[in-house]
Amino acid sequence: MTQHYQFGIEEEFFVIDVGSKAMQKRIPAGFHEELGERLGSAARHGGLQWRVGTVSAFGTSMREAQDELRHLRRSVGQVGAQHGLGLMAAGTHPTASWEDGRGGKGDKKLKAAMADMRASAPRSMVCSLHVHVALPDPDMRVDVMRRIVPYIPHFIALSTSSPFWGARQTGVMGYRLAAHDDVPRTGLPEMFENNAAYERYVDALASARMMDASGYVWWVVRPALDAPWLELRAPDSCTRLEDAVAIAALYRALVRFLVRNPHHNARADSVDHAIAAENKWRAQRYGVHGSFVDLAQRRAISVRDAVEGVLNLVSDDAADLGCLDEMSGVRAIVEQGTSADMQLAVFQEAQHRMGNKKDALKAVKHWLAQTTLH
Repeated sequence: MTQHYQFGIEEEFFVIDVGSKAMQKRIPAGFHEELGERLGSAARHGGLQWRVGTVSAFGTSMREAQDELRHLRRSVGQVGAQHGLGLMAAGTHPTASWEDGRGGKGDKKLKAAMADMRASAPRSMVCSLHVHVALPDPDMRVDVMRRIVPYIPHFIALSTSSPFWGARQTGVMGYRLAAHDDVPRTGLPEMFENNAAYERYVDALASARMMDASGYVWWVVRPALDAPWLELRAPDSCTRLEDAVAIAALYRALVRFLVRNPHHNARADSVDHAIAAENKWRAQRYGVHGSFVDLAQRRAISVRDAVEGVLNLVSDDAADLGCLDEMSGVRAIVEQGTSADMQLAVFQEAQHRMGNKKDALKAVKHWLAQTTLH
Protein backbone atom coordinates (compact mmCIF):
# COMPACT_ATOMS: atom_id res chain seq x y z
CA MET A 1 0.00 0.00 0.00
CA THR A 2 3.01 2.33 0.13
CA GLN A 3 2.35 3.40 -3.45
CA HIS A 4 -0.85 4.93 -2.11
CA TYR A 5 1.03 6.82 0.62
CA GLN A 6 -0.54 4.93 3.49
CA PHE A 7 -0.68 7.13 6.58
CA GLY A 8 -1.51 7.24 10.27
CA ILE A 9 -2.33 10.19 12.52
CA GLU A 10 -1.13 10.17 16.12
CA GLU A 11 -2.54 12.62 18.67
CA GLU A 12 -1.23 13.39 22.16
CA PHE A 13 -3.43 14.72 24.98
CA PHE A 14 -2.96 16.01 28.50
CA VAL A 15 -4.82 13.98 31.11
CA ILE A 16 -6.60 16.47 33.35
CA ASP A 17 -8.83 16.56 36.40
CA VAL A 18 -12.40 16.60 35.12
CA GLY A 19 -13.40 19.38 37.52
CA SER A 20 -10.49 21.80 37.82
CA LYS A 21 -8.99 20.99 34.39
CA ALA A 22 -5.57 20.97 36.06
CA MET A 23 -3.05 18.50 34.69
CA GLN A 24 -3.45 15.27 36.62
CA LYS A 25 -0.26 14.43 38.51
CA ARG A 26 -1.30 10.97 39.67
CA ILE A 27 -3.43 8.83 37.41
CA PRO A 28 -5.96 6.53 39.14
CA ALA A 29 -5.11 2.85 39.02
CA GLY A 30 -6.61 1.08 36.06
CA PHE A 31 -7.05 4.05 33.73
CA HIS A 32 -4.30 3.18 31.26
CA GLU A 33 -5.08 -0.54 31.51
CA GLU A 34 -8.77 0.03 30.76
CA LEU A 35 -7.87 2.32 27.90
CA GLY A 36 -5.62 -0.35 26.43
CA GLU A 37 -8.33 -2.98 26.73
CA ARG A 38 -10.86 -0.76 24.99
CA LEU A 39 -8.70 0.70 22.23
CA GLY A 40 -5.97 -1.92 21.81
CA SER A 41 -2.97 -0.77 19.77
CA ALA A 42 -4.73 2.54 19.01
CA ALA A 43 -3.94 3.68 22.57
CA ARG A 44 -0.45 5.04 23.31
CA HIS A 45 0.98 5.65 26.75
CA GLY A 46 4.60 6.59 26.17
CA GLY A 47 5.63 6.08 29.79
CA LEU A 48 4.31 9.45 31.00
CA GLN A 49 1.44 9.39 33.48
CA TRP A 50 0.01 12.77 32.53
CA ARG A 51 -0.11 12.16 28.79
CA VAL A 52 -2.12 9.76 26.64
CA GLY A 53 -1.98 9.25 22.90
CA THR A 54 -4.06 7.66 20.17
CA VAL A 55 -3.15 6.65 16.64
CA SER A 56 -5.45 5.93 13.73
CA ALA A 57 -5.18 2.67 11.84
CA PHE A 58 -2.76 3.02 8.95
CA GLY A 59 -4.72 3.33 5.72
CA THR A 60 -5.42 5.46 2.68
CA SER A 61 -8.74 7.21 3.44
CA MET A 62 -8.52 10.58 5.17
CA ARG A 63 -12.26 10.58 5.81
CA GLU A 64 -12.09 7.21 7.57
CA ALA A 65 -9.15 8.46 9.61
CA GLN A 66 -11.12 11.51 10.72
CA ASP A 67 -14.06 9.33 11.80
CA GLU A 68 -11.72 7.03 13.68
CA LEU A 69 -9.93 9.88 15.44
CA ARG A 70 -13.29 11.29 16.51
CA HIS A 71 -14.20 7.87 17.91
CA LEU A 72 -10.85 7.62 19.70
CA ARG A 73 -11.20 11.04 21.32
CA ARG A 74 -14.71 10.16 22.45
CA SER A 75 -13.60 6.78 23.81
CA VAL A 76 -10.69 8.22 25.79
CA GLY A 77 -13.06 10.84 27.17
CA GLN A 78 -15.55 8.17 28.25
CA VAL A 79 -12.92 6.03 29.96
CA GLY A 80 -11.43 9.09 31.61
CA ALA A 81 -14.81 10.26 32.93
CA GLN A 82 -15.17 6.98 34.79
CA HIS A 83 -11.97 7.84 36.65
CA GLY A 84 -12.67 11.54 37.20
CA LEU A 85 -10.39 12.52 34.33
CA GLY A 86 -10.72 14.70 31.28
CA LEU A 87 -8.78 15.31 28.08
CA MET A 88 -7.05 18.38 26.66
CA ALA A 89 -5.50 18.76 23.21
CA ALA A 90 -2.95 21.58 23.22
CA GLY A 91 0.79 21.97 22.75
CA THR A 92 1.18 23.05 26.38
CA HIS A 93 -1.15 22.97 29.37
CA PRO A 94 -1.93 26.60 30.30
CA THR A 95 -1.20 26.33 34.03
CA ALA A 96 0.86 23.18 34.62
CA SER A 97 4.27 23.68 36.23
CA TRP A 98 7.46 21.80 35.44
CA GLU A 99 7.15 19.91 38.70
CA ASP A 100 3.82 18.43 37.59
CA GLY A 101 5.41 16.09 35.04
CA ARG A 102 5.86 12.53 36.24
CA GLY A 103 7.31 9.63 34.28
CA GLY A 104 5.78 6.17 34.24
CA LYS A 105 7.14 3.57 36.64
CA GLY A 106 7.89 0.90 34.08
CA ASP A 107 9.72 2.75 31.31
CA LYS A 108 13.41 2.41 32.20
CA LYS A 109 14.63 3.77 28.86
CA LEU A 110 12.49 6.88 29.23
CA LYS A 111 13.74 7.43 32.78
CA ALA A 112 17.32 7.09 31.57
CA ALA A 113 16.72 9.65 28.81
CA MET A 114 15.08 12.04 31.28
CA ALA A 115 18.00 11.65 33.71
CA ASP A 116 20.45 12.40 30.91
CA MET A 117 18.61 15.62 30.01
CA ARG A 118 18.49 16.77 33.66
CA ALA A 119 17.02 20.29 33.88
CA SER A 120 15.74 20.12 30.31
CA ALA A 121 13.66 17.01 30.97
CA PRO A 122 10.62 18.71 32.55
CA ARG A 123 10.32 20.87 29.46
CA SER A 124 9.20 17.79 27.55
CA MET A 125 5.84 18.29 29.27
CA VAL A 126 4.22 19.02 25.93
CA CYS A 127 1.80 17.37 23.49
CA SER A 128 2.10 17.19 19.72
CA LEU A 129 0.52 15.85 16.55
CA HIS A 130 2.43 13.23 14.56
CA VAL A 131 1.64 12.27 10.96
CA HIS A 132 3.24 9.12 9.53
CA VAL A 133 3.33 8.71 5.75
CA ALA A 134 4.75 5.70 3.91
CA LEU A 135 6.95 6.34 0.88
CA PRO A 136 6.98 3.97 -2.12
CA ASP A 137 10.74 3.62 -1.66
CA PRO A 138 11.87 3.83 1.99
CA ASP A 139 15.36 4.79 0.83
CA MET A 140 13.94 8.14 -0.30
CA ARG A 141 13.01 9.21 3.22
CA VAL A 142 16.24 11.04 4.06
CA ASP A 143 16.20 12.84 0.71
CA VAL A 144 12.56 13.89 1.14
CA MET A 145 13.26 14.89 4.76
CA ARG A 146 15.99 17.27 3.57
CA ARG A 147 13.82 18.75 0.81
CA ILE A 148 10.78 19.22 3.07
CA VAL A 149 12.67 21.31 5.67
CA PRO A 150 11.74 24.68 4.05
CA TYR A 151 8.06 23.78 4.49
CA ILE A 152 8.20 22.78 8.15
CA PRO A 153 7.43 26.35 9.39
CA HIS A 154 4.11 26.20 7.51
CA PHE A 155 2.96 23.24 9.62
CA ILE A 156 4.09 24.95 12.82
CA ALA A 157 2.19 28.14 11.99
CA LEU A 158 -0.99 26.21 11.16
CA SER A 159 -0.99 24.22 14.40
CA THR A 160 -0.04 26.71 17.13
CA SER A 161 -1.89 25.81 20.33
CA SER A 162 0.60 26.69 23.07
CA PRO A 163 0.49 30.41 23.93
CA PHE A 164 0.66 29.75 27.69
CA TRP A 165 3.34 28.14 29.86
CA GLY A 166 3.39 27.87 33.63
CA ALA A 167 0.25 30.06 34.05
CA ARG A 168 1.67 32.94 32.07
CA GLN A 169 1.18 34.31 28.59
CA THR A 170 4.41 33.62 26.72
CA GLY A 171 4.07 36.21 23.98
CA VAL A 172 4.36 33.54 21.30
CA MET A 173 1.63 31.50 19.66
CA GLY A 174 3.48 28.20 19.75
CA TYR A 175 5.71 27.83 22.81
CA ARG A 176 5.89 24.01 22.75
CA LEU A 177 8.95 23.75 20.52
CA ALA A 178 10.72 26.57 22.34
CA ALA A 179 10.14 24.78 25.66
CA HIS A 180 12.70 22.13 24.81
CA ASP A 181 14.96 23.74 22.22
CA ASP A 182 17.91 22.90 24.47
CA VAL A 183 17.08 19.19 24.41
CA PRO A 184 19.45 17.34 22.06
CA ARG A 185 18.24 16.04 18.69
CA THR A 186 15.19 18.30 18.53
CA GLY A 187 14.20 21.06 16.11
CA LEU A 188 14.95 20.96 12.40
CA PRO A 189 16.83 17.90 11.11
CA GLU A 190 20.34 18.19 9.76
CA MET A 191 20.65 18.40 5.99
CA PHE A 192 22.01 14.90 5.38
CA GLU A 193 22.97 14.42 1.75
CA ASN A 194 21.95 10.75 1.63
CA ASN A 195 20.91 7.70 3.66
CA ALA A 196 24.48 6.68 4.33
CA ALA A 197 25.25 10.00 6.03
CA TYR A 198 22.15 9.73 8.20
CA GLU A 199 22.95 6.15 9.17
CA ARG A 200 26.53 7.10 10.09
CA TYR A 201 25.13 9.77 12.38
CA VAL A 202 22.70 7.41 14.12
CA ASP A 203 25.27 4.62 14.38
CA ALA A 204 27.86 6.97 15.89
CA LEU A 205 25.51 8.16 18.66
CA ALA A 206 24.18 4.67 19.34
CA SER A 207 27.66 3.13 19.41
CA ALA A 208 28.81 5.83 21.82
CA ARG A 209 25.72 5.04 23.94
CA MET A 210 24.49 8.61 23.69
CA MET A 211 21.09 7.24 22.69
CA ASP A 212 19.48 3.83 22.43
CA ALA A 213 18.39 4.00 18.78
CA SER A 214 17.05 6.40 16.13
CA GLY A 215 13.78 6.49 18.08
CA TYR A 216 15.57 8.95 20.35
CA VAL A 217 16.01 11.39 17.48
CA TRP A 218 13.20 13.86 18.12
CA TRP A 219 13.45 16.17 15.13
CA VAL A 220 10.32 17.86 13.82
CA VAL A 221 10.44 15.41 10.91
CA ARG A 222 12.28 12.08 10.96
CA PRO A 223 12.44 8.63 9.35
CA ALA A 224 10.71 5.92 11.38
CA LEU A 225 12.90 3.28 12.99
CA ASP A 226 11.26 0.05 11.79
CA ALA A 227 8.76 1.16 9.13
CA PRO A 228 8.83 2.97 5.75
CA TRP A 229 7.34 6.11 7.28
CA LEU A 230 8.52 9.69 7.21
CA GLU A 231 7.06 11.15 10.39
CA LEU A 232 6.03 14.78 10.83
CA ARG A 233 6.38 15.85 14.48
CA ALA A 234 6.39 19.64 14.12
CA PRO A 235 2.72 20.48 14.87
CA ASP A 236 1.30 21.24 18.29
CA SER A 237 -1.49 18.94 19.39
CA CYS A 238 -4.54 20.38 17.64
CA THR A 239 -7.50 21.26 19.87
CA ARG A 240 -9.91 21.02 16.94
CA LEU A 241 -9.93 17.63 15.25
CA GLU A 242 -10.60 19.19 11.85
CA ASP A 243 -7.33 21.13 12.08
CA ALA A 244 -5.36 17.94 12.73
CA VAL A 245 -6.91 16.20 9.73
CA ALA A 246 -6.34 19.20 7.42
CA ILE A 247 -2.67 19.41 8.44
CA ALA A 248 -2.24 15.66 7.97
CA ALA A 249 -3.77 15.86 4.48
CA LEU A 250 -1.44 18.70 3.51
CA TYR A 251 1.62 16.80 4.75
CA ARG A 252 0.63 13.62 2.94
CA ALA A 253 0.10 15.48 -0.35
CA LEU A 254 3.39 17.35 0.05
CA VAL A 255 5.32 14.12 0.63
CA ARG A 256 3.82 12.66 -2.56
CA PHE A 257 4.68 15.82 -4.49
CA LEU A 258 8.31 15.68 -3.36
CA VAL A 259 8.58 12.00 -4.25
CA ARG A 260 7.15 12.65 -7.72
CA ASN A 261 9.34 15.73 -8.24
CA PRO A 262 12.85 14.77 -7.12
CA HIS A 263 14.33 18.00 -8.51
CA HIS A 264 12.16 20.22 -6.28
CA ASN A 265 14.42 21.63 -3.54
CA ALA A 266 17.11 19.20 -4.74
CA ARG A 267 19.81 21.76 -3.88
CA ALA A 268 18.47 22.50 -0.40
CA ASP A 269 21.49 23.20 1.76
CA SER A 270 22.71 24.98 4.87
CA VAL A 271 21.31 28.30 3.66
CA ASP A 272 17.86 26.78 3.25
CA HIS A 273 18.23 25.27 6.71
CA ALA A 274 19.13 28.66 8.20
CA ILE A 275 16.19 30.37 6.48
CA ALA A 276 13.87 27.58 7.67
CA ALA A 277 15.15 28.11 11.22
CA GLU A 278 14.29 31.81 10.95
CA ASN A 279 10.84 31.00 9.59
CA LYS A 280 10.34 28.35 12.28
CA TRP A 281 10.80 31.01 14.94
CA ARG A 282 8.45 33.38 13.12
CA ALA A 283 5.83 30.61 12.90
CA GLN A 284 6.11 30.00 16.64
CA ARG A 285 5.95 33.72 17.41
CA TYR A 286 3.12 34.84 15.14
CA GLY A 287 1.30 31.70 14.00
CA VAL A 288 -0.75 32.33 10.85
CA HIS A 289 -0.49 36.13 11.27
CA GLY A 290 3.21 36.44 10.53
CA SER A 291 5.45 36.41 7.50
CA PHE A 292 8.24 34.19 6.21
CA VAL A 293 11.50 34.90 4.44
CA ASP A 294 11.15 33.77 0.83
CA LEU A 295 14.66 32.73 -0.16
CA ALA A 296 13.97 32.48 -3.89
CA GLN A 297 12.37 35.93 -4.13
CA ARG A 298 14.52 37.52 -1.41
CA ARG A 299 11.56 39.18 0.25
CA ALA A 300 9.02 38.67 3.03
CA ILE A 301 5.84 36.77 2.24
CA SER A 302 2.80 36.47 4.47
CA VAL A 303 2.07 33.08 6.02
CA ARG A 304 -1.30 33.26 4.28
CA ASP A 305 0.35 33.55 0.86
CA ALA A 306 3.02 30.98 1.72
CA VAL A 307 0.39 28.43 2.73
CA GLU A 308 -1.68 29.18 -0.36
CA GLY A 309 1.40 28.59 -2.48
CA VAL A 310 1.92 25.13 -0.99
CA LEU A 311 -1.76 24.27 -1.40
CA ASN A 312 -1.58 25.16 -5.10
CA LEU A 313 1.67 23.26 -5.47
CA VAL A 314 0.24 19.97 -4.16
CA SER A 315 -3.40 20.24 -5.24
CA ASP A 316 -3.05 17.56 -7.93
CA ASP A 317 -1.45 15.19 -5.45
CA ALA A 318 -4.20 15.79 -2.91
CA ALA A 319 -6.81 15.13 -5.57
CA ASP A 320 -5.12 11.88 -6.61
CA LEU A 321 -4.94 10.82 -2.96
CA GLY A 322 -8.60 11.65 -2.41
CA CYS A 323 -7.94 14.16 0.35
CA LEU A 324 -8.44 17.49 -1.43
CA ASP A 325 -11.55 18.32 0.61
CA GLU A 326 -9.82 17.60 3.91
CA MET A 327 -6.74 19.59 2.87
CA SER A 328 -8.92 22.59 2.06
CA GLY A 329 -9.50 22.87 5.81
CA VAL A 330 -6.07 24.49 5.96
CA ARG A 331 -7.60 27.62 4.46
CA ALA A 332 -10.16 27.67 7.27
CA ILE A 333 -7.33 27.64 9.80
CA VAL A 334 -5.74 30.65 8.12
CA GLU A 335 -9.06 32.49 7.98
CA GLN A 336 -10.35 31.64 11.48
CA GLY A 337 -7.08 31.37 13.36
CA THR A 338 -5.50 28.52 15.28
CA SER A 339 -6.22 27.17 18.74
CA ALA A 340 -3.73 29.71 20.08
CA ASP A 341 -5.84 32.53 18.65
CA MET A 342 -8.97 31.10 20.29
CA GLN A 343 -7.23 30.60 23.64
CA LEU A 344 -5.98 34.18 23.71
CA ALA A 345 -9.43 35.49 22.75
CA VAL A 346 -11.06 33.47 25.55
CA PHE A 347 -8.39 34.66 28.00
CA GLN A 348 -8.75 38.33 27.11
CA GLU A 349 -12.56 38.25 27.17
CA ALA A 350 -12.62 36.45 30.54
CA GLN A 351 -10.02 38.73 32.06
CA HIS A 352 -11.97 41.78 30.94
CA ARG A 353 -15.19 40.30 32.32
CA MET A 354 -13.86 38.87 35.60
CA GLY A 355 -10.89 41.12 36.19
CA ASN A 356 -8.24 38.59 37.17
CA LYS A 357 -5.77 36.28 35.45
CA LYS A 358 -6.58 33.17 37.49
CA ASP A 359 -10.21 33.05 36.38
CA ALA A 360 -9.21 33.94 32.83
CA LEU A 361 -6.81 30.97 32.71
CA LYS A 362 -9.55 28.77 34.13
CA ALA A 363 -11.79 29.85 31.25
CA VAL A 364 -9.07 28.89 28.77
CA LYS A 365 -8.73 25.43 30.33
CA HIS A 366 -12.46 24.86 30.18
CA TRP A 367 -12.54 25.95 26.53
CA LEU A 368 -9.71 23.56 25.68
CA ALA A 369 -11.31 20.61 27.45
CA GLN A 370 -14.71 21.25 25.90
CA THR A 371 -13.39 21.80 22.38
CA THR A 372 -11.15 18.74 22.49
CA LEU A 373 -14.19 16.51 22.90
CA HIS A 374 -16.66 18.64 20.95
